Amino acid sequence: MTDLLRENVQSYPRPPALEPVPQRIRIMLGGLLIAESTRAFRVLETHHAPTYYLPPDDVSAELQPAAGTSFCEWKGNARYFDVIVGGTTAKRAAWAYDNPTERFAPLASYLAFYAGLIDEAWVGDMKVIPQPGDFYGGWVTPNLEGQIKGAPGTRHW
Repeated sequence: MTDLLRENVQSYPRPPALEPVPQRIRIMLGGLLIAESTRAFRVLETHHAPTYYLPPDDVSAELQPAAGTSFCEWKGNARYFDVIVGGTTAKRAAWAYDNPTERFAPLASYLAFYAGLIDEAWVGDMKVIPQPGDFYGGWVTPNLEGQIKGAPGTRHW
């Protein structure tokens, strides 16, 4: 069992922090393991569940560019991907920063996945649930405490 320390999302920093993840990260789609990494990073930001980023070499699913982009004041411009494995397609389920800001340079081309658009995600032995709402891509694990943004009425605070 991989234990995760108790963390309060309200004590995460702003601007956000970037740190390596010591646990194994696993992602399932269409009943298949599509990503597994011990080289992931996570971004910690006040009132957010951590967002996990995996090196592209640790992702086995096909990624097709999806329409649209977004801008993060901390990381820069993101582009999106449909994630495809076998006969399963998760639309716009992953994103990456090709040229992130200097502070987040280690994330260049690393991939993050929306937990609500894939079948399963795991941090060590802890199964992930999606961050509330449809905007943020954080992964909620049982060790997290505090109020997590994303639910109705929390997006802009």
